[in-house]
Amino acid sequence: MMRLIFILTTLTFSFSINAQIQLTQADFATAADTVRMSQATDSGFDFLSTGSGYTWDFSNLVPNSQIIKEFYSTADAPLFIRFMLGEFAPTNYNSTYYLESTAIPIAEITSFLPITIENIYQFTRSTADSLTSVGFSMNISGTEIPFQSDTIETHYDLPLQFGNSHYSRGYTLIDFNPVVDAKWNQHRERTTTVDGYGSITTPYGSFDVLRIKHDITEVDSIYYTFPIVGAIWLPIPIPATHEYEWWTNGEKEPILRITTNEIFGDEIVTAIEYRDVDRYMDAGLTDLENDFNIYPNPAANEINISAKHGINSIKVFDDKGRLIESKVLDMNLNAQIDISSYAVGVYQIQIISGVNNTVKTFVKQ
Repeated sequence: MMRLIFILTTLTFSFSINAQIQLTQADFATAADTVRMSQATDSGFDFLSTGSGYTWDFSNLVPNSQIIKEFYSTADAPLFIRFMLGEFAPTNYNSTYYLESTAIPIAEITSFLPITIENIYQFTRSTADSLTSVGFSMNISGTEIPFQSDTIETHYDLPLQFGNSHYSRGYTLIDFNPVVDAKWNQHRERTTTVDGYGSITTPYGSFDVLRIKHDITEVDSIYYTFPIVGAIWLPIPIPATHEYEWWTNGEKEPILRITTNEIFGDEIVTAIEYRDVDRYMDAGLTDLENDFNIYPNPAANEINISAKHGINSIKVFDDKGRLIESKVLDMNLNAQIDISSYAVGVYQIQIISGVNNTVKTFVKQ
């Protein structure tokens, strides 16, 4: 009898560890929520492997900073924003909350437009069926302006369970008039697949999870009147992005999210963040993005790179993804690249450091 009880207990424990869960609207953040996330660097973890009843061990993640994500109620936004993206907007644009966002390539836009852009927020509508991105607001040279997405992108098709997948498109056209005669165009395609389930362990604890993968391609362009060439649409190369997420019930954000950029066929880890307790090392949302500075931009003859941490290597790619130049550096804090022989256009530079990796864009004029 005791043997039978032991076997049944073991089977029950085994099942609970590898139980399939389902995610619903209640498992995602809503207005007035705050979520603490730790940020770490790539240490060679295997984040690609997945499957049924899989066990992921990320217990050795080491945080180097923390952020608190605040999900603001749309009811607290300025009235004119609420008419565009809040409770007074058409149903599809009646967002649930807004969140500070890095979804717009701000450095690329402001590098050659005579404007400043600050306080970018993404507005999300949460329903029992989906989480959708309905638009943005931003401060453009001191003026707060909302923008509805012309095609609304679905980030999560609910409820979510193992084996689910969905495809979505998003399109946003932002007209900077009358501040400046310029436009920014973003077109995104997203394929989301729930490709695994099982148990994950991080410094935050162990959880039953669903593993979700997002494959995102983006085509951006800027309309502006440039010297010599005149008014044109200039494409901004955006690398394909892959997001790997491990979600459990009731935590509002993923237990772990790893983001990569696809550069010349390779996936480069650009961000690692995970749910965590307070480790007394809070940072702003964009602190890691500001680890690197490229100047001047645009440039004619050379660009300079400064870093808060030592640079291991840099690679430059043209707008077709071809490798133009590669340098290995001895953890220098500054680097210089001669671009005098480059053709006029937009280029991407991949920067690998000992703490943070990033991909930046610069313009050769």
